[in-house]
Amino acid sequence: MQHRKVSDLMTRNVVSARYDTPFKEIARLLTEYEITALPVVDNGGRPIGVVSEADLLRKAGDRPGIGEKVPLPPLEAWERATAQGTRAEELMSAPPVCARPDWSVVEAARLMETQQVKRLPVVDDTDQLLGIVSRRDLLQIFLRKDDAIREEIEHDILQQTVGLAPAQVSVDVRGGRVELRGVIETRSLIPIIVRLCNAVDGVVGVSDHLSFRVDDAGRPPLAA
Repeated sequence: MQHRKVSDLMTRNVVSARYDTPFKEIARLLTEYEITALPVVDNGGRPIGVVSEADLLRKAGDRPGIGEKVPLPPLEAWERATAQGTRAEELMSAPPVCARPDWSVVEAARLMETQQVKRLPVVDDTDQLLGIVSRRDLLQIFLRKDDAIREEIEHDILQQTVGLAPAQVSVDVRGGRVELRGVIETRSLIPIIVRLCNAVDGVVGVSDHLSFRVDDAGRPPLAA
């Protein structure tokens, strides 16, 4: 079973800014390329931060309004400092949270969740920028065709990993949902099969209707 890697999903032609890129040039890049953020790199091409639309919009939020209809809470000190910035290094969020190209989709998704970021610059062993991967990129695995998911489960999991004969378990995949039916030798194998199927790229859920011949967990057999 092979998980798709960050290198398979990332954008390679990255729109980036230098640390000294001015505010208006960053705004132009975000608008022209229809992106919401871009990495900021040093002279050696290494990411030192990420600047986003939200970072730029703090400047608008820091301006005094005349006749404002909705009272806004004052900016915190760090937000005010960012709002007063005029170059990428003053506007960006730093340090950047980065990923490696050989990471799995699961590893990248977990890092995004724990760090509460929407995108990760991808760097090599020398911290050179290789690409950028976003939440939208990771969602591509759920566009995988049902037939490809079924073939991987049948061959890689049931036959190669678990060692079942092709006729023992039938696999039906619709919209990423997997249904398993058949009879296997031992009950303890069922949760293992379900866990392995859930780990296949593109699977959104697994329903097992499996029965067993030997209860190695000391429970009565399930109905066939």
